[in-house]
Amino acid sequence: MSDINWYPGHMAKSRRLLAGQLKAVDAVVELCDARAPFSTRNPDLRALCRGKAHVLVLNKADLANEGETNKWISHYGELGLFALPFRSIGGKKKAILTQISKLTADKVDRLQQRGVNKTVRLMVIGIPNVGKSTFINCLRGQNIAKAADRPGVTRSHQWVKVGPYLELLDTPGMLWPKLSDQMCARNLAFLGSIRDQIMDSEELAGQLLERLMELAPHAARQRFRMEGAQPGMTGHELLDMACAGRGWIRTGALPDTRRGAALVLDEYRAGKVGRITLEKPQ
Repeated sequence: MSDINWYPGHMAKSRRLLAGQLKAVDAVVELCDARAPFSTRNPDLRALCRGKAHVLVLNKADLANEGETNKWISHYGELGLFALPFRSIGGKKKAILTQISKLTADKVDRLQQRGVNKTVRLMVIGIPNVGKSTFINCLRGQNIAKAADRPGVTRSHQWVKVGPYLELLDTPGMLWPKLSDQMCARNLAFLGSIRDQIMDSEELAGQLLERLMELAPHAARQRFRMEGAQPGMTGHELLDMACAGRGWIRTGALPDTRRGAALVLDEYRAGKVGRITLEKPQ
């Protein structure tokens, strides 16, 4: 597969806007995907937000391996960054709001001593498809930010009032201009943070099946009915086996690899293969 890169023009514009708006916020809430907590963090965003109070949310934790998520939280804690898990659907907001209160307590207290109730303003950042809008809707308690299970839906910066003294700025998902680490790029592609249309979906699905056979072979065999599958088989072989096992067959009794690729990717992203984390803390 050729190198993966995807950096639409609106992302460059959003980066400039974000840099200008940072002065107006009290803290930053960064979201990453708990299934790849390194690959799904934009180094450009981290650099831009340096010096701001910062909390990292490992979103979609219900789709990741719980033990691995705990290791990542400890890892980031050792680096001095407070991190916590959050469910993509049905997440409880109390822990998030408690940490936000801690991050902004000094500013709030100083103004309260002067008789002023401060409105805390937070910026929510992250790469495409890590669930920023869904996260904001959860904190708000209603669907106000546009959300979808694909990258590039949020195109503008939107202020959302969460409570009488709390506002969140929803920002578009932003990648960095050059995805030089292709292992990270593949993780982003597996998770749907890069548009499928720019890649060969059959090759990508085959690579995902290779990875799943390394990380969770029993779950992969069971979900895709690949009884004879073994680690070390090529993605092409595994995709053909999955098509045969699941009945994804086209005219002439040939494997329908195009349909199979789309379903393999969709089912992993939806957590139907199991709670599988793609990377470990190094």
